[in-house]
Amino acid sequence: MKIQRIEAIPYAIPYTHPLRFASGEVHTADHVLVRIHTDAGLVGTADAPPRPYTYGETQASIIEIVQEIFAPQLIGLDILDRAKIRAVMDRTINNQVAKGAVDIAVWDAVGQMLGTSVHKLLGGYTDSMRVSHMLGFRPAQELLDEALRFGQEYGITTFKLKVGRRPLALDIEACHVLREGLGDDVEIYLDANRGWTANEALEVLRRTEGLGLTMLEEPCDAKEAMSRRRLVEHSPIPIVADESVPTAGDVSRELLSGGANAICIKTARSGFTEATEVLGLCTGLGVDVTMGNQIDTQVGSLATVTFGAAFEATSRRAGELSNFLDMADDLLADPIRIRDGRISVRNLPGVGATIDEDKLAHYRQA
Repeated sequence: MKIQRIEAIPYAIPYTHPLRFASGEVHTADHVLVRIHTDAGLVGTADAPPRPYTYGETQASIIEIVQEIFAPQLIGLDILDRAKIRAVMDRTINNQVAKGAVDIAVWDAVGQMLGTSVHKLLGGYTDSMRVSHMLGFRPAQELLDEALRFGQEYGITTFKLKVGRRPLALDIEACHVLREGLGDDVEIYLDANRGWTANEALEVLRRTEGLGLTMLEEPCDAKEAMSRRRLVEHSPIPIVADESVPTAGDVSRELLSGGANAICIKTARSGFTEATEVLGLCTGLGVDVTMGNQIDTQVGSLATVTFGAAFEATSRRAGELSNFLDMADDLLADPIRIRDGRISVRNLPGVGATIDEDKLAHYRQA
């Protein structure tokens, strides 16, 4: 079964409210739906979420690289030749989100061809994942109200608090208010999106000691190599690398340099193939992993569940799977459901992301 055609379809769906964090904010999901058509009539699907302030990719750049660079080299290749497909894309540096979407779409088509879920092909460890919900920049009481609502409506008991603001007191107050209002049984961890220096992060950890925070993700820029290593050495909780580790090579660098002691895996930027390589590095070294979110749609969140539930190590912690709840709409014909704080994998051939064609036509951009 050969690749016959590749589409990169731009679309835009607004968020119900702006999502704000240290490295930027988003008001609309200006994404790209990638579709790989085969000569057998099967279509592999994936979502590409541009994050220009993080990786430098835009909606326009993803469309350009997929249609003008990747497609001419991939058309005609056998859909099972995943290593060859990966080698073709690796000739072009960077463009991780574009590569990740093509990779997931290839896996989706392979699963459909074999009549097997990609979740099973990857490992099939468990059939669902616990959900972590992201809380963005807002006054502390509003953050608590949102967390309580998501706990009541969806059974979510893990929350990622976006921090990295100045003055530091804003985020320190939010940590205290959330812990007091949610109680000790709810997990809270932090993500600064490179918003602080390493020394500021140490100060925040000192002033939140005793609150039971479980992780601090990307507290400062990885270029602060010495300070970041000192932060890892003195932190009582894991320091998680995220934006600084988009590739397996970056993961190796960060772990070997001592700049992090846990890794965030995001299928949106690595696809399933490189995510598997990253996971192998981490499990081999005994390093904790988390499944992160690229402010994904339901299509992207389904890919994260597919991968995260396939392995024991990625299913230990709650995955960041609920940002689609902040969107005004979505493209999935059969929407994702969060029940008792969990999302189940889909026991369907491929990834199971069937697109509502009417919605795609409505939100599609020229």
